[in-house]
Amino acid sequence: MAIETVEAFRERAAAWIAAHTDAAPRDYGAICPPDLVDAGRSWQGLLHAEGFSGIHWPTEWGGQGLTPAHQGAWLVECARAGVPPVFNMVGLVLAGSAILRFGTPEQQARHLRQTLAAEQLWCQLFSEPGAGSDLGSLSTRAMADGDRYIVNGQKVWCSGGRYSDWGILMARTDPDAPKHKGISFFLLDMHLPGVEVRPLKQMTGEAEFDEVFFTDVEVPADCLLGPLHDGWNVGMAVLTNERGHIGASIIGLERRLGAIARLAEGRDLGSLGRQDLAELLARGTTYKYMAQRQGPVASTAASLMKLGITELMFQASELRADAAGAEAMLTGPDSLGLLAAPGGRIAGGSSQVQRNIIGERLLGLPREPR
Repeated sequence: MAIETVEAFRERAAAWIAAHTDAAPRDYGAICPPDLVDAGRSWQGLLHAEGFSGIHWPTEWGGQGLTPAHQGAWLVECARAGVPPVFNMVGLVLAGSAILRFGTPEQQARHLRQTLAAEQLWCQLFSEPGAGSDLGSLSTRAMADGDRYIVNGQKVWCSGGRYSDWGILMARTDPDAPKHKGISFFLLDMHLPGVEVRPLKQMTGEAEFDEVFFTDVEVPADCLLGPLHDGWNVGMAVLTNERGHIGASIIGLERRLGAIARLAEGRDLGSLGRQDLAELLARGTTYKYMAQRQGPVASTAASLMKLGITELMFQASELRADAAGAEAMLTGPDSLGLLAAPGGRIAGGSSQVQRNIIGERLLGLPREPR
C-alpha cells in the first residue's frame, strides 16, 4: 500500500485539529505543567486513538509507520492551531527514541505502546546540583550487585517527576573510568522504594520542576539500556536524534515577536523605550530569517538561535517591566515575567554552553580548558 503523501497528511491533520481544538489543553510547550496533567493525558489518548501519535514510529509498536517529514508537518499544524503536538515529550521523544534505538525486544514490548497511549509517563533524570551544563561530571552512582544495581544520588531540574511513572536515568557505574566513559543509561521505575521526589520552588513562587533523591534504590539489571558504561553515547544520541521541526519553531518565534510588538499598546515607552522595542523586533526578525535559511535539519547553528532568542526574551521582559513602572514591583504578569526570565538562560542548554559551542564549533576558537 502506498504511503500517504506529506501534503495529504498535512491537510488531513489540519482538518482534524480544527475539528478537535476544543478538546485540547492550552499549548504548554515541551513540558506539561502539573495542573494540566489530566487534560494532557486525555489529549494524548485522543491523539493515539485517532492515529496522530507515534507518527514516524514503526507500526509494530503502535506507531503510524510514516516519515520524519510527516512528523514535521504535524508539528507545524499544531503550532499554527496553538495546540500541544504531544503530551509527555520526554516519553515520546527522548525515552521512546532511546528504547526504539537501543532497547531489547523485551524493553520495547514493555514500554513503547504504553508510552504512546500515555499509560506510562516519563521524566528525565540527567542534571545534578554539581553537574548541570557539565553533565559528564555527574556523581549519582549505580553500583552492580548481582542481578540489580544500587542507585544513590540526586537529580535536579526534573520536569514532571512528581507525576511520572518512569524516568530515563544517567548514572555512574564505573567511578574509576574517565569522565564520560563510566556512565550507564537506565530506565528507572519512579515508584521503587528509595525514590523521593520533592517540588523545587522557584523565585516566582511556582514549582514547575522537581529534585529527585535516590537512597539505595534497587534497579533490576534488565533496566539497563544499551551497553554497560556506555550511557554517555546513548544519552547524547537521544538528545541529538530528534529536534523540533524548524517550521514549528518559526511559528513560535513569530508569536513571540507579536507579543513583543504589543508592549507598546497603551504604554508610554518614551523615546529610548521605543528605540529598544524597535531593536528587539529587528533582531528577532533576523533570527526568523536565520531559521528559514537553516532549513529543516538542525545544526550547530541552532546554538546561535538558542542564545539569541534567550537574550531577546530576557531583554523583552526587562523592557516590559520598565514600561510598567512601579506596578512591576507588585505581583502580576510583568513582575512574574521578569522573575522567570533568567531561567531561559539555563533551560534547554545554558547560555554558557551555547557560547562554547559557537566559539569552538562555528568560529574555530581553541577549546575551553578542561
